[in-house]
Amino acid sequence: MSVHSSIHDLAQHVGQTVTVHAWLQDKSGKGKIQFLKLRDGSGFVQATVFKTDVSEEVFEQAKRLTQEQAVTVTGEVRADERAPGGVELSLRALTVISENHGEYPITPKEHGIEFLMDHRHVWLRHRRPWAIMRVRDSVQRAVVDFFHGEGFIRFDAPFFTPNAAEGTTELFEIDLFGEDKAYLSQTGQLHAEAGAFAFGKVYTFGPTFRAEKSKTRRHLLEFWMIEPEVVPSNHTENMALQERFVSFLVRRVLDECQEELKILGRDQSKLAGAAEGNYPRVTYTDALDIIRQHIEDRDLPANVQEDVQPVEWGDDLGAPHETILGHHFDRPVIIERYPAAIKAFYMQPDPQDPRVALCDDMIAPEGYGEIIGGSERIHDYDLLKSRIEHEGLPLDAFEWYLDLRKTGSMPHAGFGMGLERVIAWITGIDHIREAIPFPRMLTRMRP
Repeated sequence: MSVHSSIHDLAQHVGQTVTVHAWLQDKSGKGKIQFLKLRDGSGFVQATVFKTDVSEEVFEQAKRLTQEQAVTVTGEVRADERAPGGVELSLRALTVISENHGEYPITPKEHGIEFLMDHRHVWLRHRRPWAIMRVRDSVQRAVVDFFHGEGFIRFDAPFFTPNAAEGTTELFEIDLFGEDKAYLSQTGQLHAEAGAFAFGKVYTFGPTFRAEKSKTRRHLLEFWMIEPEVVPSNHTENMALQERFVSFLVRRVLDECQEELKILGRDQSKLAGAAEGNYPRVTYTDALDIIRQHIEDRDLPANVQEDVQPVEWGDDLGAPHETILGHHFDRPVIIERYPAAIKAFYMQPDPQDPRVALCDDMIAPEGYGEIIGGSERIHDYDLLKSRIEHEGLPLDAFEWYLDLRKTGSMPHAGFGMGLERVIAWITGIDHIREAIPFPRMLTRMRP
């Protein structure tokens, strides 16, 4: 009698006969032996088929199998330290579940990224995207565990909004039956603030949309955001929460996803500092000095062009400047107190220097750029109203947001983290499009 098992659990059945439902990833062999590389969604295993161990019919069936054919196999689990998962399967029986119709498009050879993205619906079955999506799942579960452990509740924000939260025009407009307009949300923050005044600690976690005509490796039109808000809280406490959060996520992946990180060839030593915490905090002004010094010394990361220019005070940091800062530190760095003029209307000015806001960005190392943006929020009604008017935003669209400051207002803070950027950094992949199952980009809407 055999027991049914997933590939992931085969190591628990060494010496036993098991049955596995799987797909054929690849095969090889000659003479009296066939090697079947199988996958079942939980992992990968090699099944060896010796002609002397099976019937002639089973051996010929193994030879005829085609890529991605669905099968049920039965065999003995053998320990093998060289094999993925530390085991192999000595096959004894084989049943073909279904015949393939036509050739499988992704063959065991090199394919261009555009071809693979065109076939994303089946490319997800392969080792690299399989590993990335498993890391994504680990991070998503860790997000929930962290915030619930810190006393937060999950609070869902709407996807349709009447206005821009960030004061930009980079919004997807929706026609509401020819009578009015709405927009796909670019953030859940404003509604999360309402939740925080009701519950103290909340976080939103869902898809957000940015209509940016950008083709960079850091941008998607649709991505997932995690946005906690805390009442009461301040800028310093907000940065501490961000550090605890990110270090928790990295530790969870290092604990749960060793096999996946090995498949991706990720240098895990580069994640050690992030897992430890103790992230440097650098003011925007000091960050400009660090950037300028690296440019003057020609100490630039390989992916930063030689003609990069220093940043003038009052200008925002570009991708090359964030890359330089990430190169300077061995773990994420928190850049704080940006000029208020280049930040969103709702950010609290620094009472010691009103030119700057009590805000921060967390920059990941290795050129992955900003992964978190946060701030203390303006809690004074009159100041917030004046900032909305100064930005030329429609006051009536923000009446409900101003209402939060009319009664019971107090200092509060929060941040937003882009899930795909964090996954791209942790896994070490080159482009954010691989960090989400089906990327939506300026040049890609299918499959």
